[in-house]
Amino acid sequence: MHTRRIGAVEVSAIGLGGMPMSIEGRPDEARSLATIHAALDAGVTLIDTADAYHRDADEVGHNETLIAKALASHERGADVLVATKGGHLRPGDGSWTLDGSPRHLRQACEESLRRLGVEAIGLYQFHRPDPRVPYAESVGAVRDLLDEGKIRMAGISNANPEQIKLANDILDGRLVSVQNQFSPAFRSSEPELRLCDDLGIAFLPWSPLGGISHAGELGSAYAPFARIAEAHGVSPQRVCLAWMLAKSPVVVPIPGASRPETIRDSAAAPDLVLTPEEIAELDQA
Repeated sequence: MHTRRIGAVEVSAIGLGGMPMSIEGRPDEARSLATIHAALDAGVTLIDTADAYHRDADEVGHNETLIAKALASHERGADVLVATKGGHLRPGDGSWTLDGSPRHLRQACEESLRRLGVEAIGLYQFHRPDPRVPYAESVGAVRDLLDEGKIRMAGISNANPEQIKLANDILDGRLVSVQNQFSPAFRSSEPELRLCDDLGIAFLPWSPLGGISHAGELGSAYAPFARIAEAHGVSPQRVCLAWMLAKSPVVVPIPGASRPETIRDSAAAPDLVLTPEEIAELDQA
């Protein structure tokens, strides 16, 4: 597996997004554990989760608990950087709400520590800006967790360029990651990607294949991805991830998966080398 860096930590160039294994339509636990183990067997050493990745109101942190169980039962589990998030909530009715208050983030971090069974969280990310709370206060809470050793690295998610710069200032230059939506269908995070490239901050595209319900449609919706995939004898999804990796060395895609075969295919993307002409064609798709 090719590697990239998040802060001082070397990780696989492709991570695993855990959300599909815990929200609506999720598989049974056996298949989820098999999916995570398949990722580790393929060399994946980055798993992205959040306390909000659950379905019902009484199972907050379902995905964190699932990942902790999977890592504890695999010989390579200790080699994985687990990135989790706080500040987003799911009341259990299918909706998403926000709480970016320092008090909530501190409590959420403590509960994530307990579920993951670790003394310090490898990468903790403020999940989404809360318009009711000044952004500096939310990021300041993450900075305090970093200073106290509750977390080893700090990141933000769903942030714009101004928020990235502000967060990096508040964290005294210690912002290591930005996790934003980015895919062939959603390219408005290009400015954030370029800023991360300039600053040397890891950029983690979420839903890089278009999301749970649309990933399988990538080849039909974007003809160049299908054509180039056919030319290389691989899936359009693998072409998509290789295209993202070619954009910048700071890009570390975190495709979601709920089946072993899906993450195995994604994990092979770093081995696919696209020509400059192919990359240019995909940029225009």
